[in-house]
Amino acid sequence: MEWRDEGLIIGLKRHGESSVIVELMTQEHGRHLGVVKGGRSRRMQPFLQPGNSLGVVWRARLEEHLGLYAVEPLRERAGQIMDSGLALAGLNLIGEWLRLLPERESHVGLWALAEALSDNLTDPHRAPPLMVRFELTVLTELGFGLDLERCAATGQTHELEWVSPRTGRAVSREAGAPYADKLLPLPPFLQVEKGAERGANAPPSRDDVFAGFRLLGHFLARDVLGPRGMTEPEARLSYLARLAAAPEFQ
Repeated sequence: MEWRDEGLIIGLKRHGESSVIVELMTQEHGRHLGVVKGGRSRRMQPFLQPGNSLGVVWRARLEEHLGLYAVEPLRERAGQIMDSGLALAGLNLIGEWLRLLPERESHVGLWALAEALSDNLTDPHRAPPLMVRFELTVLTELGFGLDLERCAATGQTHELEWVSPRTGRAVSREAGAPYADKLLPLPPFLQVEKGAERGANAPPSRDDVFAGFRLLGHFLARDVLGPRGMTEPEARLSYLARLAAAPEFQ
């Protein structure tokens, strides 16, 4: 068995005296592990770091085997990420969410988002809204997508202000007004972009970003974490705390 792909390193584990098991989020083969022989060598350690991207060839005798990776560096981000507590917490959070996916199951959209997010983790303005979109995509890929395209009550596609915490469907300003205290705010940057309504393509405000995290936190806790007997990941708590304290994001 052999295939070629590229992937983002989300985890590493020592294997024997000189090798490592590399956990990748790959473009075509999903979250996939493999052994890199000599991965702890001086030559390979600098680029075998979480947050970097690799070109890989995976080989194994049988498909179900762990297999071996032959690797080459593609994008090296780890140095910059390790210098930022916020970026490091973000990278840890990416890994936490990706590990909820079944191994070896392709999720090309999530791979692309994880790559884009990793490219921007050190940017306190671009990374947070990307992280919200990443969490929304995780929810969708796990089978619990939200319906943010039209109002659940009227069917209209404009003036969408809220999301029902029960159904995960959008609600318009007029239809939701009597129940505003029971609904979750829908930040404009998460609305469907084709209409570019209410500044959906404009840089989101700090309040809108945190509203997005609260919205996704509700459904991730109810539909994904709760049934697994899990609580909110420590990496998410750390990321949000660091984000709230970041002077660049005030």
